Amino acid sequence: MTGMLLTGNAAVARGARLARVDYVPAFPITPQTEIIEALAGWIESGDMLGRWVTLESEHAMLTAAGAAAATGVRVFTATSSQGLLYAMEMLYTVAGWRAPFVLANVSRGLATPITLEPDHNDILAARDCGFLQIHCATCQEVLDNLPIAYRVAEDPRVRLPVIVNLDGFYLSFTREPVVLPEPQEVDAFLPPFEARDIRFRASQPESQAVAVLGGGPYSYFRYETHLAARNGLQVYAEAGAEWGERFGRVYDVLDLYRSEDAEICFVMIGSFATKAMAAVDALRAAGRRVGLVRPRLLRPFPAEALRQALVGKRGVAVVDQNLSFGFGGVLHGELCSALYGLADAPILLSFIGGLGGRDIAQSELFEMARLAAAADRGEAPPPRLLYTQEELREVRKLQTLAHAERNRLEDPGS
Repeated sequence: MTGMLLTGNAAVARGARLARVDYVPAFPITPQTEIIEALAGWIESGDMLGRWVTLESEHAMLTAAGAAAATGVRVFTATSSQGLLYAMEMLYTVAGWRAPFVLANVSRGLATPITLEPDHNDILAARDCGFLQIHCATCQEVLDNLPIAYRVAEDPRVRLPVIVNLDGFYLSFTREPVVLPEPQEVDAFLPPFEARDIRFRASQPESQAVAVLGGGPYSYFRYETHLAARNGLQVYAEAGAEWGERFGRVYDVLDLYRSEDAEICFVMIGSFATKAMAAVDALRAAGRRVGLVRPRLLRPFPAEALRQALVGKRGVAVVDQNLSFGFGGVLHGELCSALYGLADAPILLSFIGGLGGRDIAQSELFEMARLAAAADRGEAPPPRLLYTQEELREVRKLQTLAHAERNRLEDPGS
């Protein structure tokens, strides 16, 4: 094994190369472009075998990815933010085809207003399309989860596409030490795709999908996909355990950090969870029993594992890096559903933070832990947006400047 400093985007590209993907349909978008540039360079130079094609849009890119995967080709592609939404129609379509391939999404906030910084509203918009979702917190986790994602996607118990998600800028352009496994060792973990029940021969035309016009057959296929997605929990745990045996880094559906004896827990996904780990260490040093529970999978949702990790805790601070307008944090809502009706379920506090890359300070994590410890069991407090008076003053200053500029344009003589 070799250690290197890699960005999250480079880790994605290295992971796809280690998975020996055959086909990369691509379309660039910030902050994902570095991934496909790396893959294109390797394929052009002959350092990596495969076919790389630029499509005219993300919609076409997902169509090509699904069509190739449906013939038994190992496919990789990547996108971000508005690109993922532009491909939304095909996300549902190729998942319905049960086309097993991997898509890396580099999370970025959605318009409008426009930003290049990250939050999770893009990836959560795709949570019900049929793709499984793996959420990564570090560059090492990004690289390791690419081969694992193919193991899950191609398993006959699943046969669904998988999204590996990482935060734009916070991971995509940040270099971290990453251990690269030897290619032949990854080959042993991830053998070539055996498309046993996928047949595609020009001389033997065969339909791979049928038009279903009635609710009965439609319901059957939709529920079958649901059951296959549920199988993803077990398959991911098996693949993550085997990866641990081979390479020393075990992956399960939850990442539990000092949570076993904790009274108070943070629950969050993505790279900002590493900030919570640092806060946990500081609070532990001050004598507070605090931990972190981080779901790696959001689809399928690891509800039973979360129940086992959280029931009996005094309070749980759920930090959502997303905002469902008129509802609140998506992860908070999912967790409420998982814990509903259970005796000794903890009080859940909802915090919205990290929108558009807005940083979450350690002092804010300390305050969340204090509020979770002080919360009475019973009625949960309303969601809170992490926002400071200084940030509000900055917005007010910008609004004042914009108002003055508008007046100047309307009355040049003023």
